[in-house]
Amino acid sequence: MNSWRDVQSEDIDYRVRAVLNPGETPLMQARSDTDVRGDYGSQWVVVTSERVLVFRGEGTQDPVDIPLPDVLFARTEPLVGGAQLEIERKALPTVRVLHSRTQAADFSELARRIERLRTSQPLLAEMVPERTRCESCGRLLPEKNGICPACLRKMDVLARIARYLRPYRVRAALLAAATILTTCAELIPPQITRLIVDDVLAPRQASAVDERLGLLIQLVLALVGVRLITWAAEWLHGWTTTWLSARVTADIRSQLYRRLELLSLQFYDQRQAGALMSRVTRDTERLQHFLVDGLPYLITNSLMFLGIMAALLMMNWRLTLLVLIPMPLVVAGTAVCWKRMRTNYARWYRCWSALIARVNEAIAGIRIVKAFTQEKREIEVFERRNRDLTFRAVRAETSWAVFWTTTNFLSGLGVLIVWFFGGQKVLGGEMTLGTLMAFYNYMWLLYGPLQWFGMVSNWMTRALTGAERIFEVIDTPPEAYDDPGAASLPAMEGRVRFRDVTFGYDKSNPVLREIDLHVEPGEMIGLVGKSGVGKTTLVNLICRFYDVDAGEIEIDGMDVRNIRLEDLRAQIGIVLQEPVLFSGSIAENIGYGKPGAVLDEIMDAAKAANAHGFIVSLPDGYDSDVGEGGGNLSGGEKQRVSLARAILHDPRILILDEATSSVDVQTEVQIQEAVSRLVRGRTTFAIAHRLSTLRNADRLVVLDGGRIVEAGTHGELLAKEGVFYNLVRMQQEVSEIIAVKA
Repeated sequence: MNSWRDVQSEDIDYRVRAVLNPGETPLMQARSDTDVRGDYGSQWVVVTSERVLVFRGEGTQDPVDIPLPDVLFARTEPLVGGAQLEIERKALPTVRVLHSRTQAADFSELARRIERLRTSQPLLAEMVPERTRCESCGRLLPEKNGICPACLRKMDVLARIARYLRPYRVRAALLAAATILTTCAELIPPQITRLIVDDVLAPRQASAVDERLGLLIQLVLALVGVRLITWAAEWLHGWTTTWLSARVTADIRSQLYRRLELLSLQFYDQRQAGALMSRVTRDTERLQHFLVDGLPYLITNSLMFLGIMAALLMMNWRLTLLVLIPMPLVVAGTAVCWKRMRTNYARWYRCWSALIARVNEAIAGIRIVKAFTQEKREIEVFERRNRDLTFRAVRAETSWAVFWTTTNFLSGLGVLIVWFFGGQKVLGGEMTLGTLMAFYNYMWLLYGPLQWFGMVSNWMTRALTGAERIFEVIDTPPEAYDDPGAASLPAMEGRVRFRDVTFGYDKSNPVLREIDLHVEPGEMIGLVGKSGVGKTTLVNLICRFYDVDAGEIEIDGMDVRNIRLEDLRAQIGIVLQEPVLFSGSIAENIGYGKPGAVLDEIMDAAKAANAHGFIVSLPDGYDSDVGEGGGNLSGGEKQRVSLARAILHDPRILILDEATSSVDVQTEVQIQEAVSRLVRGRTTFAIAHRLSTLRNADRLVVLDGGRIVEAGTHGELLAKEGVFYNLVRMQQEVSEIIAVKA
């Protein structure tokens, strides 16, 4: 039975009925699979419109009764080997309900709904849990919430890919004509061979040698003509296929990248960067290779199969049926062998990847290996993995040899049938020798592709699964850039208001809780608190990187969800702890936030950021290449370039997220001077590791447990001797300890 469900009246346990008040309505319930000690057992959580009831075990003891007004918050917390639901109360100890990881999604949903009931918000639709197995066949998915290759509707994906051919209709028609022409040209030579044997080499009726020689010349010229036509058709087919597949893949790749740029940060939070990169690189590459080689092979040989069958049936339908006897064996043998080969090669590739990864780690960490004298250990690890790789390589190559010899043997059965039964018909005068030779040639045209259909099918599955993963991203709704209901805000004053804001990346475990904050235009706010209390999350909400779960954020009296995204973000500047620079020149990076900026503007911004001095000392000045990720610059230099970029952007709201935490004292002084120029006249939110750097802030806002616990000037908070005072004292003590040890 599912551990979570909305409650119907007939579902209520008798123990629940016994404690309900008249008219009280249960709304939802969840059952854990562990008892209060963490052993196998059960606990029940029942939520009504008035309270939360927690039943401990199967006994008759009274439940823990928690009125909704007494709930401070409900959340889930991961534990080693499990998790727990926490319901924190205002005046009483926190109630905890242990459960296993398999029920994490159920209790996460329960906590989210308790939170919405507690804050009198309407219940939302149930969160969709992560999928690890296919809902149709039950197989494990290659990745969470991914595509099941076994249940992929290949024709639907091919039809969608085909829609990308619409701008290239003429070339697509040319490709179709080349495909048909190639197929027809391949079917003609066996018929010409039949005529050469029957009418020239072994005619039934005697005829002049000159006449037969003339016919031979004509037929050979016909073969030459067919070969020329085949060459031209194959050249046209190959060129058109390559051109079309490259354009289609480029269009899909471009559409994918455009969508990736427009998707929300929440989308990226739920996925690994490597998995998304593989969609742009590996999946599109697989698709292009299949469109270039696999799909034309499949189409051409399918048409060839139909043409050969028609030709064989017209020549001798009885012998055709005999020739088809080995075909099921060839198809079945190919399928079995390909399945085994695919498994063995997959294991070989995994062993190869593991070996290379270990070698890479050992070489990259060679100093550590030598420092701990672990050379022998690393050699042993390598030898063990090398033996595994060798074993898998032998298995893979053996399976290939078995496949090749098996399919050749099965195909050879067709040769025996043709020669034995066809030879009898030739001897009996029922068939000419030329017809038998044509049968023989057609048979190899028929059996040859059958050996590779298994490979092409597997190839197609992998390519179309990759295409479906691409389309999954393309179909994801982007951020609301084109929201027709959004209002324009071309000139922002910078007044920011948080009204009872609650937000969590995991909706059952909010990072920010009921935040109320009013910031006037031009005011500098310092955000203070331990790591993980929600400082960065708070400024992310201002930029609308995420939408709040409850409450609202206003800028100049307008809800940020009602402001055009471009207008909102165009007037917000961000300087991060780890500045992000793009490959290119220093001038290009400073001008990133203001396309078209002239060099004089870029230089003025660099001077204001105290970056001009080190830039002009470089050999190429402002044209100096920063390198990948800014690798050619020091941390302080990258930070000053980042500040110059923000100054040139000229935002109305400025966000400084630990802008001086990763630099030395001398560089910090220069950056602080630049920051003091940058914040003038701008609404500023500053997060700093060194609390002393926030002395000049108009107000400090102290966060703890996701809530604002203190607010005031630096001096006021020190005099209060509260949370901020303790943070400053702790930081001073740590600094003194470090100074003494140094």
